[in-house]
Amino acid sequence: MFTGIVEETGKIRSAQTGETSGRLDIEADIVIEGTKIGDSIAVNGVCLTVVELGTDGFTADVMPETAERSSLGKCRPGDKVNLERAMAADGRFGGHIVSGHIDGTGRIESLEDDGIAVWVSIRAEKALLKYIVEKGSVAIDGISLTVAYVDGDRFKVSVIPHTGEATMLLEKKPGDTVNLENDIIGKYVDKLMHFRDETGEESEITMDFLIENGF
Repeated sequence: MFTGIVEETGKIRSAQTGETSGRLDIEADIVIEGTKIGDSIAVNGVCLTVVELGTDGFTADVMPETAERSSLGKCRPGDKVNLERAMAADGRFGGHIVSGHIDGTGRIESLEDDGIAVWVSIRAEKALLKYIVEKGSVAIDGISLTVAYVDGDRFKVSVIPHTGEATMLLEKKPGDTVNLENDIIGKYVDKLMHFRDETGEESEITMDFLIENGF
């Protein structure tokens, strides 16, 4: 599990693709501290397993489905990526629950500097927008961000200077692809609310139940 608080940006040293698997070799510093072979690191929000480890980086395999469903299949040597180690059990929960299993991709529509922060507008499919709500959380390329606006075609986030400097989001241009992971709690609630639709059995989770229990 991750929190969406990017620890550093790394650089792709090599990107291999094949019919059955791919491999990324990434230059890194902070995220290799305390990391072992088999540990997980989120690369632009995608959970990858470390298969080789060096003093200045690591290597991870990328399965075909992961390359197809995310932006990792488009990575090229020299590209910079957001990196985060899996959350330690005694760590601080700075962002929100991020699994590293993205739901799909969106496309940067615009970046507008308002003098204090930068508004980033992202177009996404309705199946993804369904779980995106104002004041809720969304992970964009592994960055935990608060949704400031959403309609039927797009959503917007406001990126403060620190986040812009610590991540690669503001290096993106209109038309670029970003990985999106919706809030997992919203997905579970939706699943429970529509349990009857899929099984014919009625779920015990109702709107009244959620309200009574503080949701």
